[in-house]
Amino acid sequence: MLDILVQEENERESGETGPCMEYLLHHKILETLYTLGKADCPPGMKQQVLLFYTKLLGRIRQPLLPHINVHRPVQKLIRLCGEVLATPTENEEIQFLCIVCAKLKQDPYLVNFFLENKSKSLASKGTLSVISADAPVSADSSQCHQPQELPGAPGVGHTEPEEEPPHQMDELSASLDDLNVTSLPEASDGRPKQDYNLVNSLLTLTRSPDGRIAVKACEGLMLLVSLPEPAAAKCLAQSTCLCELLTGRLASLYQALPQSVDPLDIETVEAVNWGLDSYSHKEDASAFPGKRALISFLSWFDYCDQLIKEAQKTAAVALAKAIHERFFIGVMEPQLMQTSEMGILTSTALLHRIVRQVTSDVLLQEMVTFILGEQREPETLSEIGSHPLRHRLIEHCDHISDEISIMTLRMFEHLLQKPNEHILYNLVLRNLEERNYTEYRPLCPEDKDAVENGLVAGAVDLEEDPLFTDISPDNILPNQEWISSPHASPEHPKNDGKTEVHKIVNSFLCLVPDEAKSSYHVEGTGYDTYLRDAHRQFRDYCAVCLRWEWPGAPKPLEKCDLEAAFFEGHFLKVLFDRMGRILDQPYDVNLQVTSVLSRLCLFPHPHTHEYLLDPYVNLASGCRSLFSVIVRVVGDLMVRIQRIQDFTPKLLLVRKRLLGLEPEGQIVDHITLLEGVIVLEEFCKELAAIAFVKYHASATP
Repeated sequence: MLDILVQEENERESGETGPCMEYLLHHKILETLYTLGKADCPPGMKQQVLLFYTKLLGRIRQPLLPHINVHRPVQKLIRLCGEVLATPTENEEIQFLCIVCAKLKQDPYLVNFFLENKSKSLASKGTLSVISADAPVSADSSQCHQPQELPGAPGVGHTEPEEEPPHQMDELSASLDDLNVTSLPEASDGRPKQDYNLVNSLLTLTRSPDGRIAVKACEGLMLLVSLPEPAAAKCLAQSTCLCELLTGRLASLYQALPQSVDPLDIETVEAVNWGLDSYSHKEDASAFPGKRALISFLSWFDYCDQLIKEAQKTAAVALAKAIHERFFIGVMEPQLMQTSEMGILTSTALLHRIVRQVTSDVLLQEMVTFILGEQREPETLSEIGSHPLRHRLIEHCDHISDEISIMTLRMFEHLLQKPNEHILYNLVLRNLEERNYTEYRPLCPEDKDAVENGLVAGAVDLEEDPLFTDISPDNILPNQEWISSPHASPEHPKNDGKTEVHKIVNSFLCLVPDEAKSSYHVEGTGYDTYLRDAHRQFRDYCAVCLRWEWPGAPKPLEKCDLEAAFFEGHFLKVLFDRMGRILDQPYDVNLQVTSVLSRLCLFPHPHTHEYLLDPYVNLASGCRSLFSVIVRVVGDLMVRIQRIQDFTPKLLLVRKRLLGLEPEGQIVDHITLLEGVIVLEEFCKELAAIAFVKYHASATP
């Protein structure tokens, strides 16, 4: 029959229906076949009917689904799919469902034929198989709400976690009732709801013990969520179990992870793509306890992320909100808020991993809201705990455990690289909006005379300044003269709105005194080595921030509320406190603190630039900036250097050991201080490079 129909179509002009096809449509042949397939009479008939439908839809070029005598029996056959797991016809079922999804992808409006009025379908079909979140509980609807127990051993026994074999779902899924599956917005106004049986059948098949079937079902769902039809998106979000599937499996796979999994393994496990790779424990030379469970969790998170990325906007928002409410808040938050150090470390490492992994803007927005909250007004000391998780995570940046501090700082570093404006605004910018870290000083008559005579108003003679007694010709950039910067004021604006770049660069390069420098003794460690990295990173940040329409110049001081009390915000407070202890902290902690601060300096916002990178900003009383914090550290360093015998040789030895140029030998005393000095010197060079690159980029048209 199929061969005759294909041959007939090939012999006729495009779009013309032949007599055989007319006969098939008018005599309801597909209805008859459906009836035989449903009864599976004779035995094996269901398999043959599924194959026929699949090949008919796949090989006939003219559109068939708009015909009522095609889409009606197709819809009925869809309901038969997934009725029983591990059925002999499972392979034919998934092929049939996928060809229907492919046809809908080609002509999205056709999806409206597959949205059924629930009350009507229930009335006409008493035993209708539905798996809807709000349907009356029937024999099949228990597939969505049936509680399952967690096994003792996480994720053991399957060999293809990337393909997410659905027996994981059976073994690992926590009770969906416990996950509050009714919390999503669902139509509760008594209006008739719709069934989306194509989705329901695919959802059932995602639980297939055959990993290939499960992946195919996931691919079908991916096609359906991307359809642009609003009615289908609404039905998918409100009247199917898709949200429950995503969040339920995420929760169960997360909870199945062993507490003992090494945070370093979480960090370094290879990139995971859902459904593409299989994982074999026996073939893995780098296997570690919990690796299979970890890959299963990360690959399912990747699927959720990709699904939301592809989904129509309404469906994407609903799916992301479900993950936020039921997984982030319901499952992850209690783990992140616990007091056990091992628990904090593991849960923070997992949070860091999914922050790195997320690519969907909608899911990223929900993740950012979960971590930071929605507050956009300036922080006050009394209200820094208003979003408990944000407060706890920032506190963890200064935790008694260095491992927890480093892991949390890494998480924030990767969060700052995500393309979401709220991240930087919530952590830093909202506290700098009014520029109340500056003190506005109108020019006095003496300053006006000085300006007219070509001198600098309020300039400091650096030769008399004890902080800058270490200036030597080697410290100054070629062909540049060390002069102080003028203070900006309405009557004496800076030439280009910025402190001249060479002054800023030299300010940072000269911060560390000569006797505490060691880089000039080692080849290839000059300030210029940071320029290339700074240029590349700044270009990347500019590309991300372009759409946020940040101002090109700071807010005019006349329009700023300079009387308001300034608080740098909880995040910068912790970073500055950490920076102030750079001489007494472990090397790895210092590297991470300076790495986060340099990320903040790279943002092309005039207020972060002024506050973090302009040494000449006129700080208000009681305020501190990054430069002032480093100045205090250098002052402390100058005193402590005097007490250490053979300071310079020891410093050089430590630097060479850190670079791998010297073998590890006898223990050097004051090692923490010496390593801190090296990090401080390198950080100042990095800040100088960032300042130079940012100035150069803004000066280039």
